[in-house]
Amino acid sequence: MRRILSIAMLAAALSACGNKQDPAAPPPPPEVGVMTVQPTTVPLQEDLVGRLAPYRSADVRARVPGVLERRVYQEGSDVKEGDVLFRIDPAQLQAALGTAQGAEAQARANASNAKSAADRARRLAPTNFISKSDLDNALAAERSADAALQAARASTRSAQINLGYATVRAPISGRAGKAQVTEGALVGQGEATLLTTVDQIDPLYINFSMSAGEFERIRSMQLDRSAGGGEVEILLADGNVHDQKATLDFSGDVVDPASGALQLRAIVPNPDRSLLPGVYVTLRANMGLQSGVFLVPQAAVLRDASTAYVLVAGEGDKVVRKPVRTERAQDGQWVISEGLVAGDRVIVSGVPKARPDAVVKPVPWTPNQAQSAPAAGAGAPPAGETSGAATSEDASAAPAEEAAGQAPAANDAQD
Repeated sequence: MRRILSIAMLAAALSACGNKQDPAAPPPPPEVGVMTVQPTTVPLQEDLVGRLAPYRSADVRARVPGVLERRVYQEGSDVKEGDVLFRIDPAQLQAALGTAQGAEAQARANASNAKSAADRARRLAPTNFISKSDLDNALAAERSADAALQAARASTRSAQINLGYATVRAPISGRAGKAQVTEGALVGQGEATLLTTVDQIDPLYINFSMSAGEFERIRSMQLDRSAGGGEVEILLADGNVHDQKATLDFSGDVVDPASGALQLRAIVPNPDRSLLPGVYVTLRANMGLQSGVFLVPQAAVLRDASTAYVLVAGEGDKVVRKPVRTERAQDGQWVISEGLVAGDRVIVSGVPKARPDAVVKPVPWTPNQAQSAPAAGAGAPPAGETSGAATSEDASAAPAEEAAGQAPAANDAQD
C-alpha cells in the first residue's frame, strides 16, 4: 500500500513540473519567396479573333446564252488560270459567226468596188471628163464602203469572242468550288449565270478588328516596330502555333459606327493548303517592342476595390505595399508599366503570410517553387497536426500501456 501511495505522489510531482511554462519566445518572421525585378523589353502582343478569307475570289459565270453541255473540272480540285471548266453548246454561236463572216465578205466586196470607182474618178477629174459632183459621189461611196467593212469586221470579231465564251475557262488559279448548275441547264439567258467560284487560298487573308480606343492607345505608345512589328501568329485549335507567320498589310482609317472597331488585315502563306477560307482563328499580333516594363508572376499581383498592388520586401525586410499599373497578361506573367523600380524584391510565394509593415524572411524565388512545394509535402500532415494513421496507432497503443502500467500495481496490491 505504501508503494502505491509513493507512486501516486511521484506522478503528481511530475504533473506539476509539466504545467510550469517558460515565458513565450517571439515567433520567427515568416519565410517568403521574393523575385528581384529589373526593367526589360517585351513584345506588345494583342490576342484577337480573325476570319480567314481567300486572297482572290472569282465568280465563274456564263457570258453567252446556251445549254450547258459538260462540266470538265473536278469539283473541289485545284485549277490553273485558263483551264477549261465548262462547255456550252456552241451551235447557235457558230451560226452567228458564219452570218457575221458573210456580212464581212459582202462589205469587203462593196468596199473593193467603191474603191475602183473612186480611183477611176480621180484619174478622170484632171481631164474634165467627169463632173465635180460625180467625183464627190464616188469618193463618198468609197468612204461609206470602208466604214461598212470596219463594222462587218467588228461584228465578226464579236461573234468569234462569243464563240470563245462557249468554252468557260478559269479566270485565276485556285481551288474550284461546287458547280451551281447541272448539265443540260439553260444558262446566260438574260443575265450572266453563276456556274462556280474559284478561290486562291495560297496565300490567305486574315480579316480582324480592334476597338478604336485600343488602337489609339497602341499608336500613342513608344514602340520599336522594326523588330517583329506587324507579325501575326495563328493559334490552332490544339493550342499550337501555326508554322507560317502572317504579316499585317492593311489598317483601316475609318471606324465602323455600329461596332466602334477598326478593320485590319494580315496575309499568311498557305503552301500546304492546311488553312481554309471562312474559318475563325485566334491571333496573336505583335505590335512592336515595349521597353522599360517589368514582368511579374501573376501570383504576386493582388487586387482590391480600387487598384492592383504588389507586396515588396523593403528596407529591413519590412513588407511594403506598392500600387502598380498592369498593362496585360503575357505568358503567365503581368506586364507592369508603373509602380515598380529596378531592384524591388517582389514577394511571389508566401503572400498570405506577408502583412504590410511586418518583417519577413525573404528567400530567392524560383519558377518551379510553387509546383515543388506541394510535391514535397504530399502525404505529410500540416504543422501542428497529426495524421489519421498516427492517431489510430496512438489510440491502439494506449490500452497496451495502461495494461502494462496496471500489472505492477496489481502485483503490489497482492503483496
